Amino acid sequence: MSLRDTVVQTLEADGPLARSIHGFAPREGQRTMADAVAQTLEQGGVLVVEAGTGIGKTFAYLLPALLSGGRILLSTATKALQDQLFGRDIPQLVSTLGLPSRVALLKGRASYLCLSRLQLARHAGVLSRASDLQSLATVEVWALSTRSGDLAELSTLDERSPVIPLVTSTRDNCTGTKCPQFQSCHVYRARRAAMASDIVVINHHLFFADWNIRESGVAELLPTVNAVVFDEAHQLNEIGIQFLGRQLGTGQLLAWGRDLVTTGLLHARGFADWPDLAMRLEGALADWHLVCQAPVAPQTRSRWVGESPQGIAPVQWHQALSRVASALSAASVAVGGVAESADELANLHARSQVLVERLAHFMQPLSEGGVRWIECGLRLRMFESPLTIASALRQRLAERGDSAAGPAWIFTSATLGNDPGLASFLAAHGLDEARVLQISSPFDYARQARLYIPTIFPKPSDPRHSEQVAELVAQAAGVLGGRTLVLTTTLRAMRRIVQLLRVHLPESGHVRVLLQGEASKRELLARFMEDSAPGHILVATGAFWEGVDIPGDALQMVVIDKIPFAPPDDPVVEARCQQLELEGKSAFTHYQLPQAAMALKQGVGRLIRRESDRGVLVICDVRLLQMGYGRSLLASLPGMPLLEQDSEFQRALRALTKPSTTDPYSSFPP
Repeated sequence: MSLRDTVVQTLEADGPLARSIHGFAPREGQRTMADAVAQTLEQGGVLVVEAGTGIGKTFAYLLPALLSGGRILLSTATKALQDQLFGRDIPQLVSTLGLPSRVALLKGRASYLCLSRLQLARHAGVLSRASDLQSLATVEVWALSTRSGDLAELSTLDERSPVIPLVTSTRDNCTGTKCPQFQSCHVYRARRAAMASDIVVINHHLFFADWNIRESGVAELLPTVNAVVFDEAHQLNEIGIQFLGRQLGTGQLLAWGRDLVTTGLLHARGFADWPDLAMRLEGALADWHLVCQAPVAPQTRSRWVGESPQGIAPVQWHQALSRVASALSAASVAVGGVAESADELANLHARSQVLVERLAHFMQPLSEGGVRWIECGLRLRMFESPLTIASALRQRLAERGDSAAGPAWIFTSATLGNDPGLASFLAAHGLDEARVLQISSPFDYARQARLYIPTIFPKPSDPRHSEQVAELVAQAAGVLGGRTLVLTTTLRAMRRIVQLLRVHLPESGHVRVLLQGEASKRELLARFMEDSAPGHILVATGAFWEGVDIPGDALQMVVIDKIPFAPPDDPVVEARCQQLELEGKSAFTHYQLPQAAMALKQGVGRLIRRESDRGVLVICDVRLLQMGYGRSLLASLPGMPLLEQDSEFQRALRALTKPSTTDPYSSFPP
């Protein structure tokens, strides 16, 4: 029996999954996708699948991968999905089908405890807050019992904790086989397990980081696998260009300076004034940062076309960089003088030489075919990248693996674009000859959801827009008792809407407002889903547009403030648009509109997560009704009935508070 036949039979109503997994039901879209994946695994080639929410795409690619018996690399955009695949989905299928598959989870260094750096962390003297010292103590206790060393096991450790960089390694500060803890190293144990496994679960960051530096084991794995599956493939290009380019920032240089003091005093005390060298570097970095703070808005990308980033005088820019280069070189020379006395010093010197080279590169003009920018927040970072990963990925896809038919490459996501045949996605990724499959969501949006676009509303460019969004949310969420997710396109809008909501809805009321950044994503979602009064409104941007799964009545309304167009002054967006215009194409049609459609569909996908869910989607952007491109975007969304009057919107809200015992959707306005 062929793999395709086995996969289809396994998914039938009387198959092993239906018999063993509670709630499993055959889905036509899932069978279609699974059959296409199986065919690609058998024949090789490239398959691109846009699988709408509710298809069951995870099982649709996992099942053929496991049944194929080959070596498969699974790559996701987030560590959260990695953990879900490794900890829940794959074990469930392996157990149900009785398969002998060996499965490994492989993350980047920053996810694993470094035993060597843990020993130094207590004496580093950089933690002063009692809460941080308590977190370090928690890590020390956990370190005695953990087998994997994966920090994800520590659910109480905030991902933003300053403890994490102290107890994890980087490629720069790891001494590899020379480390006295090498045999017990969690990173290398994970890599050895990956090399011996049939299924290896990684993430896109690790895939591209390894591609560039060949140091985490993925490069060794690739030639031996039969297939690579990219889930959440819509994020591939943005992640890929970060790693295929170059970057350097104050964070990397400050970390090296801290290690300079610790390592210098430990192994070469008296040979140089290590604290003074580090202070000179820190001072130069502070001056450099200061040059950028005024003209560069915090947390934004600033374009860099000529000699210096936009808004910064070339003379000031180069003087600041020269001071950093001088301080870094002086410290590097001092370390080089004692590098032979200890492996740690030799490694520190090698790291400094890499940093010197990167800094020198950014002091030279930009070469053709790339784009540069800086980001200035708590840290200053310089970036240089290609505009797409198309050329690099096309070259990688041409390499052969162990499969006689050539390696299979599978790209999938719930949203990959809005244009016919996903042409924009294919072009950006160099997938010219890929087979494309688009499968609609099986959810009955006509019964489960309603769409409301307020017609009497300020345009997004109007300063009153965020105020009106806040008023609408306060009133509607008041009816629902919370149960509302507000997705904004900018940090400024997010903060303004929260500020106004907290005026409308004081803490003592029956609805409370949660703001992204005031706690970790995990904690915010846990609070939001609490089945108790008061209810919650969660206002967020960025990462909350996707990867948020809140089924049931916990979420009944999603509000999107406006069409999520990429900011036109973003350096990468601007460079891509200019390139398309040079090619005689419309940047709006071929780039901005498909990107906005993809982002919008991701946000919309937060509302309906199960067949029993119901809710109202509100998009506060009149351009969807007034502009041709707006109507095109509307047509790309699931078929939800449009509420044309505020009165209909109010009826829909009230209907959500009165579930029917016969048909949970019957109380929606027709």
